[in-house]
Amino acid sequence: MSRVVVGGGKINGRPILKAWESFTGWYWFAVEKVEERLSDLGGGKPVPDVIWFGFVIGLEPEWGYFSQAEIESLRPKTWEIKPQDLPYVSKEVMA
Repeated sequence: MSRVVVGGGKINGRPILKAWESFTGWYWFAVEKVEERLSDLGGGKPVPDVIWFGFVIGLEPEWGYFSQAEIESLRPKTWEIKPQDLPYVSKEVMA
């Protein structure tokens, strides 16, 4: 396990490009845009999507890939953290 520090708009020194949080306490921190594509979220109609690489604090904190469209489909239980607020987000976890 290693320590992961979120603060000052960065995660382990890497700039956070986008971030989301939820009422359940989950956080998604995007540090690299992987691709733009159409994704089927189960409705049978593809929707525009962006796949990100970053750090997720959820059931288990971990680095990995996630779908922006999937996160945004959970609204209003999830929301994007405003870019001007990112420098004030502070978390420290073991992953």
